[in-house]
Parts: sequence; C-alpha cells; structure tokens
Amino acid sequence: MRNFRKKLLILLISLFVFALLGAAFFLKIQRPAPIDYSTYKTMLENSLIDSAKVGERYIYLKSGGNEFLIPKGAVDIEELYKKVPVEMEEDYTLWYDVFSLVILAFFVGFVVYYLRRNRQEPIPIKHQIQIAPAEMHDEFSENITPQVSDVTFDDVAGIDEVKEELEEIIDFLQNPKKFRDFGVRMPRGVLLVGPPGVGKTLIAKAVAGEAGVPFFYQSGSAFVQIYVGMGAKRVRELFKKAKEMAPSIIFIDEIDAVGKARGGMRNDEREATLNQLLTEMDGFEDSSGVIVIGATNKIEVLDEALLRPGRFDRRIFVSLPNKEERAKILHIYLRRIPHHVDIETLAQMTVGFSGAALASLVNEAALYALRKGKKIVELEDFEAVKEKVLWGKKKLLAFSDKEKEIQSVYQAAKALAAHWYGIDFDKLTLVGGSIKELDREILSRSDYLAKIKLHLAGYVAHKLIYDEEFSTAAEDIAKAKSLAEEMVLHYGMGDKLYADVSDAMSIVHQCVSELTEYLASHKKLLLQVAEYLRSHEAVSKEDIKRIADALF
Repeated sequence: MRNFRKKLLILLISLFVFALLGAAFFLKIQRPAPIDYSTYKTMLENSLIDSAKVGERYIYLKSGGNEFLIPKGAVDIEELYKKVPVEMEEDYTLWYDVFSLVILAFFVGFVVYYLRRNRQEPIPIKHQIQIAPAEMHDEFSENITPQVSDVTFDDVAGIDEVKEELEEIIDFLQNPKKFRDFGVRMPRGVLLVGPPGVGKTLIAKAVAGEAGVPFFYQSGSAFVQIYVGMGAKRVRELFKKAKEMAPSIIFIDEIDAVGKARGGMRNDEREATLNQLLTEMDGFEDSSGVIVIGATNKIEVLDEALLRPGRFDRRIFVSLPNKEERAKILHIYLRRIPHHVDIETLAQMTVGFSGAALASLVNEAALYALRKGKKIVELEDFEAVKEKVLWGKKKLLAFSDKEKEIQSVYQAAKALAAHWYGIDFDKLTLVGGSIKELDREILSRSDYLAKIKLHLAGYVAHKLIYDEEFSTAAEDIAKAKSLAEEMVLHYGMGDKLYADVSDAMSIVHQCVSELTEYLASHKKLLLQVAEYLRSHEAVSKEDIKRIADALF
C-alpha cells in the first residue's frame, strides 16, 4: 500500500506540473472576450469596430485596442464587409487545438508508460475513478450550432387551437420591449405535451421560423451520460450558446429522459443534469430573450420542480388530429404530389392517424403508385398501403365500423360524465382527449368521486347499451381503482378512518351504481352524443350543451 501511495503521489505531481505549464502557456496569450449579437449590432451601427478577422468558427473584432469574438453563424458577413475592413485568417483557436493535442498525446503516453511499468500492482477498485475524456466535452460544444428554421405555420396544419398561445411567444421574441414596458414577464419555458407523431418538433421549428430567431435542437437523451458531470456540462454549454445568440429558442425533445421525477431508483448523474437544467432556467433574466420549449408524451413522469411557475409554466396539449385537421394536413403533404384523390374521403379513412403517420401514408402511397408505373396517385394506392403504415400500431387506431360505434359510446359517456360532474376538458375524440387532472392543492371527497365516475362512465355505458364489457375500459378501470385506494388509504375519505382495500372497492361499486342510474335516465342524450362523435370524431363541452338544449 505504501508503494502504491508513493507512485500515485508521483503521478499526481506530474499532472500538476503539466497543468501549470499549460496554464502558463495559455496566460501568455490574451483571449478575446465573447459578445452577444445585440452588443455586436450596437458596435457595428455606431462604427465602433476598427477591423475584423474571419476565422473558421469565429469572427474576431478589434475596437479601441480591445479584441472581441462572436460565433460566425450569428453574423451577416456581407453586411460586415460593407462597413469594416475585413481579412481572412486561420481560426484563432487553431493554436489551442494543436497545443491540446500535443499535451493530450504526451499525457496518454506518460500514463501508458506508467501503467506498463506497474502492471504487477493493480490499482485497488476503491481508487478507480471514471473520468470523462476531455475531447468528449469539446466535441459536444462544437456540435451546438443553431438551425435557421424555414418552417412556418403554413407548413403545420391541425394546431389552430394552440396557435394563439404560440403567436404570443413569437411576438415576445420579436418585440420583447413591448412586454417589458407593460410589466409583463413571458414564460421561460413552454411544454408541448402529446402522443408521438403529432408534430411537436415541427411546431417548435415553426415558432422559430415565424420569429426568425436561431433554433437550438437537442434530445433529452443527449444529456444522459455515463460519465459523472458530463450531462450538467452539456446543459451549461447549450444555454451559454443560446444566450450568446439571443433572442433564440432552445428545443429539448423527449425531455422526460432527463426530467424524470427524482427519488426511487437513484441516478446521481441524471439528477445532477436535471438540477443544472433547473438552475439554468432559474438564472434567466427577463431580458435574456431565450425561450425553452420542451416536448414529451409522458408529462406524468416529469419532476414537479420542472412544472412549477417560472420554469415550464405554460403547457400546450397537442392531440391527434380530427377529420378536418387531417384533411388540412393531407392537403399540405399532397400539394407536391400529382394525385387524383378526394381529400375528404381520405381523411375519413384515416381515423387515429397522427401527422407523422399521415406523412408516411402519403409517401408510401406515392411509392406504391410509382412502382406500378402510374403517373398520378389515386385513392386505391392509399388503401393498398394503409395496413403497412399501421403495422405495429395499436388496433385502436384502425377501427372497423362496429369498433367505431363501440368506442363512440364509450367516449360519449366519458364526455357526459365530465360535463355533468363539472370536470374541465377541451375536447374528447374517438381515440382519446385531454381531460384536465386534479391539480388543486386541496381536493375534496366530491372531487375524487367525480374523477372516479369519469373513468367508470364508459364501462357503465357499455353494460347499459350492449349488456357487455369490452377491453377498451382496462386503463380507466385501473385509474378508478387507484383513485379510490388513494382516497381511503391516504386521506381517510372512506366510511372508516382506518380503511382497507375493501372500503375502496365499495366506493367503486357505489360510483358504478350512481352512474348506471344517471346514464339510464339520459340514454337518449348518450346515443345522440355518440352519433355526433362518430360523424365529427370529436366533441367539446359546447357541443354537448348544444345537443342537450336541442333534445330537451
């Protein structure tokens, strides 16, 4: 052990000497200070730039004896040429890369030589540390480059309901002074929630394209690293680049990969990365001009700290498109393809398709027509490839006429229950919908009972109309049981303070009884709403009220 400590001490001293030599070398060269785009624009407009040098990645500016740098992609070089003497040279950081490679090669050679000489005495496990290679951090930093989005709202259909909130974000990015002068703080984070394929990434690109600002795209999984501290460093680098080029948008896809609730199965690296993300969002200033857009289809697994006001405090739910929205999406994808297709008929036969699935359907139909030697795409080509596109998807997305009827009754019952028991919702469709969760701090027994009845409504309706149970109720029944157990076991809302699972089941049976009585007395309304759902594929609170008023 004493021999090992001696050799380890020699190694650490050698590393320290290398670090001192490297620091002495770097300190001899004065590094230019980075500036953001707004500072650059002010200097340019006020003729404060004496000269400029264009490198491979940066532009170096001289002003009054000082030197500054700005990313090359952020600058209109043609405009700079018109106002400032400009010369080309090798990238300023070339010497840094060369020196880093020399030091790295020397260090690796030293370590290999040291390990070979001491192979007979392995380092004890408790002294082994997993260190992230330095080049990994550099590689990620170099890959953080903004995209210039050419996508606009004209390229995105089926988002009419959320476009108003998105346009407000665009207005803020284009005219932040208007909001600051009025004393308004725009949300720092916007969370897009919806099933896979509904176009969350496309929506974020459209926001960037409409606002005309740089767009930084990263997947949440890119921050998940096996090396300690690397995820947090990546978050810091991403936000640093975005602030340098503000106003800008950071889009984090699959944010649940890094933003899962803390606790349970402990993962220190993922928690460190999440903490860094929270810190960066807290560190925003109102004038930073950076908007963070996250996307997920698993909002229920996100850490509560991410969803509190001041972070992702604006949530936009993007659901699967209805018939009218599918028609608009199909029109966009078909406009460059020669076709003879009734888009309304095609929209009718694609119930449950997401925007991505519709894009795939159009592409597959065009390829099928091309293979057949046809010059235009026809409806029969779509019918031929529809099953191929749906392969692997839930059968729920490929309804037969009988299944559509069964599902319409199920969803109509849920819509009526939500309307009757005062549960807020935007709209319900044949394949789902957005019923808002109980997000108040204090919940009553009545609140819980209303939500349990909502989840049981479809099950009861099937028993009432068909005298039969169907598999569509499985998920809702599980939620109803879970809520009932939470009521009696955690909050003492059962008949007894010290309750058990049997008390929870009695609550479920009581709710089934009350629902049966309510739906039986409103059977005609239930069937009318179900018929409306079959023809329109979506129903809102206003639709139910209109149908009820006409019926009674």
